[in-house]
Amino acid sequence: MPRTAKYAMPRAMTDIAATDAEILERLCALALAAGAKALEIYHSDFSVDEKDDASPVTEADRLGEAIILQGLSEGFPQVSVLAEESASMGEIPILGDVFFLVDPLDGTKEFVRKTGEFTVNIALVRNGRPLVGVVYAPAAGKLYAGSNQSGAWMRHISDDGEAGALLPIRARRIPDVHPIAVASRSHRSPETDAYLQEIGAEDFVAAGSSLKFCLIAEGKADIYPRFGRTMEWDTAAGQAVLEAAGGSVLVHPAGAPLTYGKSDRGFDNPHFIAWGARES
Repeated sequence: MPRTAKYAMPRAMTDIAATDAEILERLCALALAAGAKALEIYHSDFSVDEKDDASPVTEADRLGEAIILQGLSEGFPQVSVLAEESASMGEIPILGDVFFLVDPLDGTKEFVRKTGEFTVNIALVRNGRPLVGVVYAPAAGKLYAGSNQSGAWMRHISDDGEAGALLPIRARRIPDVHPIAVASRSHRSPETDAYLQEIGAEDFVAAGSSLKFCLIAEGKADIYPRFGRTMEWDTAAGQAVLEAAGGSVLVHPAGAPLTYGKSDRGFDNPHFIAWGARES
């Protein structure tokens, strides 16, 4: 049975000066609401359309984004939102120093294939950095969240929508030899394979969507190299969770932190590597 979100929606907030804890609470509620709609569609006989770039899109993408956009508009009416489906239709807002990034269904290919490895992603960006983020995996019943102020945590969400205990998570120190690598299930590249061989990664975990960042944040993997194209809404929430857990996401090969609001690039990302903790 699809999960129905029962995470309490906080009161509306009209000032981004709200604490990160208050912002995170609202983002969690919106992610769970969008995730509940995604699961409802996931368990139905849904149709798949094709966007102009030939990528798949479903009602779960569209309806989930509508839920999130409405909630963000009510809670933060003065803050711009860059969201995947709206952007695909040419709706690009003017972004200030503070804005939200939304991917209502990251891993649409995994959604269509019924692997369960899809997520709802919402992040708050300040001055180019994703400082608050939520990643919800509805089919797995896992809600990940983090901020640079409060650290990162995970909650299990039951089939009836009840949120379990808050479980702090932390990236583990990357071992000197044979790190555990995680890479895309749908977008693996020869360049990625060559890099993993170069660093001596013997164990490999395949995962879809932004779950790759979360596996590192939980200490279940050490490195995620991505040498193909991604968009800012694909990565911001996962990066926020991972960095809150003590990891990092660095542009490859430059080594600078991955930043956001790159309108000159059309909001796509350069190649990057997500890392676990560099220090114990």
